[in-house]
Amino acid sequence: MIIRNGAVFKEDGTFRVEDVYIRDHKIVASREQAADDTEIDACGLLVIPGLVDIHSHGAYGHDFSDADTEGLKTILKYEKSCGITSYCPTSMTLPGEQLKKIFATADEAAGTEGAAAIRGINMEGPFLDVKKKGAHAAEYIRRPDAEFFRELNEASGNMVKLVTLAPNTEGAMEFIDAVHEEVCISLGHTGADFDTAAEAMRRGAHHVTHLYNAMMPLGHRDPGLIGAAGADPLCMVELICDGLHIHPAVVLSTFRMFGRKRVVLISDSMMATGMENGQYELGGQAVTVKDRKATLSDGTIAGSATNLYDCMCKAVSFGVSLEDAIFAATRNPARSIGIYDKVGSLTVGKEADILLVTPGLELKQVI
Repeated sequence: MIIRNGAVFKEDGTFRVEDVYIRDHKIVASREQAADDTEIDACGLLVIPGLVDIHSHGAYGHDFSDADTEGLKTILKYEKSCGITSYCPTSMTLPGEQLKKIFATADEAAGTEGAAAIRGINMEGPFLDVKKKGAHAAEYIRRPDAEFFRELNEASGNMVKLVTLAPNTEGAMEFIDAVHEEVCISLGHTGADFDTAAEAMRRGAHHVTHLYNAMMPLGHRDPGLIGAAGADPLCMVELICDGLHIHPAVVLSTFRMFGRKRVVLISDSMMATGMENGQYELGGQAVTVKDRKATLSDGTIAGSATNLYDCMCKAVSFGVSLEDAIFAATRNPARSIGIYDKVGSLTVGKEADILLVTPGLELKQVI
């Protein structure tokens, strides 16, 4: 296949009108290497990498934590239709045996035709701070335990790419020491102060779960986890850009603070994404969704009802440059979980996960 005449998004953040050649689902270097002469004319369109959502609980009426393989397949098909070609289904805080059943569905749903590819599992909980639990169930929160994590990861076929940790909980630093070379440790759902967060980062935790949400605010004398993340040049930060979780001015400020290489746009989507207003669930808890805002009965925001493509478009509408927004939805998440050698850019040798979009970001085709 050959994609001709499109403005191709390059690894340096520029657009260049050129052709893209594909063989056996991979990007190749020349026309001679392409599988056939099938052509797509992308004149007037932008050619960008498929998006990578590393933090999403569900969509289209289904939740990863339902432990339902067919439901997960439906989520994956919905995601691909929205331009998300790489996906990490994300769990909630639940008992260990239940998590094993949930994780098993990821392997069973992998390779679903016409669907986003599962690139790993995001384990959000149960190693959280009860005081900053958000929409997670307090009764299932437990102290960090490396062996418990390894047991779950082994049961999943070693698919866990991310695990959220509250660094101010008992045993957290020992957990980081034990597993930071096995999995990306993301700090979040925590009341940690600056010194505690900075120590966790020094030990090897260089990721933050949905920055600003479920943590102490940034203070000029007490900068907390947010300040520690800004001070750690290796730290990447997730950002929910649905227009509800974070004010547009803060979204812009975050891109300025962390730069184009360290912001990871996520959806944090739940089962109501792509659905009508109504009653849904997240991690076994009742959620009400109205006008894209998902809340528990006490008003706590419970994930988002927006997919990653729409979050990327929101970021651009807030004033983030198109180039930076694309990086934050493709390259940066891929780098954060160690899959940038496979996806995240339109580079020879990588998967041919490609979106054709208008200059106004209307999605025209997913390849």
